[in-house]
Order: sequence, then C-alpha cells, then structure tokens
Amino acid sequence: MSTQNKGCEKIYIGPAGWSYPDWRGTFYPPKSGRKFDQLAFTAQYFNLIEINSSYYHPPTADTAKSWVTRVAGNEKFRFTAKLWQKFVLERNTYTNKDIEAVQNAFDVLLDSGQLGAILIQFPQSFHNNLEERSWLFRILSLFKMYPLVVELRHDSWNVHQTFDMLQEMNCGFANIDQPIVGQSLGFTEIMTSDTGYYRFHGRNTAMWFNENAGRDDRYNYTYAGEELQTFLAAVKKNATEAGPVYVVFNNHFKGQAVRNAFEFIYLLKNEKLDIPESLLKTYPDLVNIRKPENPQQLELF
Repeated sequence: MSTQNKGCEKIYIGPAGWSYPDWRGTFYPPKSGRKFDQLAFTAQYFNLIEINSSYYHPPTADTAKSWVTRVAGNEKFRFTAKLWQKFVLERNTYTNKDIEAVQNAFDVLLDSGQLGAILIQFPQSFHNNLEERSWLFRILSLFKMYPLVVELRHDSWNVHQTFDMLQEMNCGFANIDQPIVGQSLGFTEIMTSDTGYYRFHGRNTAMWFNENAGRDDRYNYTYAGEELQTFLAAVKKNATEAGPVYVVFNNHFKGQAVRNAFEFIYLLKNEKLDIPESLLKTYPDLVNIRKPENPQQLELF
C-alpha cells in the first residue's frame, strides 16, 4: 500500500441512517416497492451505516439479527449505533429492564463482529459542569462493555480535562462539523481511544436552531470539495495513529449525505466508484467520479 493511502483500510465511511422517504428516486431506485431492502442496497456501496433508530427506541435482538443478515454481502461492513435517548435526555427514569433492552440488540451486533461503536449523543444544552460531568461518567461506566464514543456539542467541553477523562474511560470523542451558532463546538480532530469518529451535520447555520425549521431544513447542506479535503486530512492523520476511524455524513436531506460520502471515498482512494443511477441523475456532476459502465467500449473511442 502506498504511503498516500496508508491506514485507508481502517477508515469506514457511510451515512447516518438509511430510511428516508426522500431517498426514493434520489438514491434508491424510483420504482422501489415495499419489499425493496434499503439497508442491503446501501451496504452494497458503503462499509458503514450509523443506526439512528436506536436513539428513539432500543431495537430488539431479532431486529439486530435481521440487520446483520441483510448486510452479509459486504464482509467489511460495520454498524455504529446511537444510545437510546432515555440515557441521554430523560436521565434518572431508566430501569434495569431498560438497560437490558439496549444490550439485547447491541450484543447481537457485538457478537457478529460488526459493531464499530456506540454513539452517546448529547445536545448543545448539555454543558460542562459538575452535574453533567457526573452524568457522563455514570453512563460511560454503565455501558463500558461496548466500544463507546461520545458527542458533545457545546464548546465548554473543549478542554483538556474532558479529553483526559474520556481517555481514562477508554471512550472515543466524536469530532463533529456543525453550524456554529452561539457556543457551538467547532470542528476538531481529537482521539481519546483507539476508535476515531467523525460526524458531519452540514453547515446550515440559518436553520440549525430555527424553531420553524423541520428536520430536513436543518440538514439541508452539501459539503464542497475544499471542505471535504479539510476533513480528509484529519481523518487520514487519525487513521495512521490508531484505528478504526468511522466517518458519518448526517446531512441526509435529498441524499446529500450519500453524495458527500461517495465524494469522500473518492478523495480517500483516488479510484472511481460504482454509483447508483438514481443518485447520478440527482447529482449529474458525480459522473466525474463514477466508473464507466463499459470500460472496454469506451476504449474503442
């Protein structure tokens, strides 16, 4: 492997979630029916998907087994998954049964060898103070049997004490790119465990905290090439220092996450890619990084 691509085999790239109505005809085939397997389709193109639904309710063990089966065609595939919001937002209301419910699915993913990390995502309202630090320590201790990564969005956490604590707890730090509003945490390139993690939310500053904006509005953003190049330098640096490194695009609206994920893979590997026809029609400029459908025929000209 060339020096340029050193560590690339440890980098996993993909979207946050896979079930979006507006991806039909944008990324998924326009005539895909109810039996069309969106997860299996996505896993043909990416080696990573971040599970979003686990944030709203813990999946069952059977659901997790189904996920593992449906991505079996990609031997290099990994899942990451969000921790249930009950442990992030609702705090002291959880029970032992709630803990078991979370573990049932996570254990299936862990045993399959496909669990990259559990993401503990806190909102920007979660500030660095004694009460919140104590809660963070409690949750990290509670789920320490899994590879953990924590996402902290408020800039008060951007101090060496935070990173020291995460390192002592063997918990990764999610480097995020998000709209900078108020005391939002800016883009970082920090590793506090052997697991590197990057999440790209987009930079739609006008809509990020707009009370009238829907979810799609907040994540309506396409990263430009120069922005992706900045992220790539950080990711490659982390991959040479440790690994694995998970790169998640969360700017999902109109398939912008998969568009940017394809572009990021191309920048990383410098190899043209298989890109589905629907996405090419949505974003015609992706033809520049798409493999020719029939290379032998093109050579005749």
